[in-house]
Amino acid sequence: MKICGVELKGNDAVICLLENTSGVVHLPDCRVAKLTIGDANSGEELKKFQFSFAKLMQDYQVDKVMIRQRQTKGKFAGGSVGFKLEAIIQLIEGLHVELVSTTAIKESLKRNPLAIAFKDTGLKQYQEQAFTTAYACAMRK
Repeated sequence: MKICGVELKGNDAVICLLENTSGVVHLPDCRVAKLTIGDANSGEELKKFQFSFAKLMQDYQVDKVMIRQRQTKGKFAGGSVGFKLEAIIQLIEGLHVELVSTTAIKESLKRNPLAIAFKDTGLKQYQEQAFTTAYACAMRK
């Protein structure tokens, strides 16, 4: 099963592709590490972002997209652009999208700790949260 972990930060959707085959985790190469939207108030830009994300998922034959859930209130609340991007991704036709809480991610990582250090994965540092989201979801039963 191919999973795409997504962390939404500002105008960016940071992604990490992960493939889980019989409990063996593989990180396939991906042509982009994040998708950025220029002007989140432009309908054309929103459509362009949605098309780009959908095309990327189709090209890599992703089975499931897991978005790291953000707080709606408080000091660490997500921004309005991030919630727009989340909705755009959720509305892509034919794409299985789930939100996963940080608590669920931490519980899954506690039961199935990473076998290697993140720096040994070859991913960029800013992809760490997207990677842990995809990994935790791949390892949960």
